[in-house]
Amino acid sequence: MKTRLTELLEIEAPIICGGMMRVGTADLAAAVSNAGGLGVMTALTCKTADGLRNEIARCQSLTSKPFAVNLTVGVVATPVDYGEYIRVIIESGVKLVETAGRSPEPFMEAFKAAGIKVIHKCVTVRHALAAERVGVDVISIDGFECAGHPGEQDIGGLVLFPAAADALTVPVVASGGIGDGRGLAAALVLGCDGVNMGTRFMATKEAPIHQGIKDKIVEMDETQTQLIFRSYRNTARVYRNSISEKVAQIEAAGGGFEEVHEYVSGTNQEKAWTTGDIEAGMVTAGLSGAFVHDVPTCQEVIDTIMADAKAILTGRVAAMFA
Repeated sequence: MKTRLTELLEIEAPIICGGMMRVGTADLAAAVSNAGGLGVMTALTCKTADGLRNEIARCQSLTSKPFAVNLTVGVVATPVDYGEYIRVIIESGVKLVETAGRSPEPFMEAFKAAGIKVIHKCVTVRHALAAERVGVDVISIDGFECAGHPGEQDIGGLVLFPAAADALTVPVVASGGIGDGRGLAAALVLGCDGVNMGTRFMATKEAPIHQGIKDKIVEMDETQTQLIFRSYRNTARVYRNSISEKVAQIEAAGGGFEEVHEYVSGTNQEKAWTTGDIEAGMVTAGLSGAFVHDVPTCQEVIDTIMADAKAILTGRVAAMFA
């Protein structure tokens, strides 16, 4: 399959495993890239810039294919020396970067001077157009269904994806609610050039999280996520558990973020990811968990999605016009 995305990024399948905090390690990124998609390491998963340097080197030792490094700006509580992280990315020879959070404009000059292509993830067409104006090469547009931070506009992918494709000239990647070949086929029909998936890749053999969390994703249906932090204008979609329910109760009563912090702390999140206890902390998950029914390898995920999308587009859909 050839799209503007595969040709620009020099990948075989128009499938990106977007950067995920704690999950986007060299192991998962390399596995996705080796399978023909684009794997994405997450810079801030590494506690220091030197740690990122080592993790990039490890990824380079695991794959000879393109991979990207995610740099999310302005969403962590602790101060980050982004200049140091960017220096490491450039010096390590990385040629693809995924940015998220705030505008990548402050970093674009350095990235472009180093010959780095930038994929920017955003949740509105307005922000996508602004990112295109500052020179990003690809827009990954997050629909309301996505895990993590879907924004405050609540626009689902069925509307947001074609709206972005109509408005932009750079390749558009559909993100949120996609977990199988039907999602890829739909995204392409809606005018996008590829898809971004997170939750589907969390439930793979290579994902560096506890099997207990993977099993919970397999058991999910479309009702098993919850929106929290809405009252703080920082909406997050997470797995529905006792933690998310408690946070929602505090918010409904008018409580400030300081009242929920202990429940959603990084320490508790880490406990959930590493022990498999889904009730131990906040666990990010998207609506596409409804389409996850097994824990295969990344190669099997991409092969199956590509085969199913091809069958839909050249078989079922084509037959309707025969």
